[in-house]
Amino acid sequence: MMKAKVYVTIKQNVLDPQGSAVQGALHALGFGEVGKARVGKYVELELQTSDKNEAEARVKAMCEKLLANTVIEDYRYELEQA
Repeated sequence: MMKAKVYVTIKQNVLDPQGSAVQGALHALGFGEVGKARVGKYVELELQTSDKNEAEARVKAMCEKLLANTVIEDYRYELEQA
């Protein structure tokens, strides 16, 4: 069995209103040292395979079809034996 950790983030050239809201809230709470905040998603998946190549192909397909909007988001993933 494999475990995939998927990280999805807004592309650098895309505005991130949620990140701006977090930055503003942190400033309001006294954390003025925060220069920029960007918000993303983290997903953990358990895959019923021990073949790393198959797991990579399946996770990439999942990201491209559902987990990330590749027009405005980037993704990366890590695989490990579970």
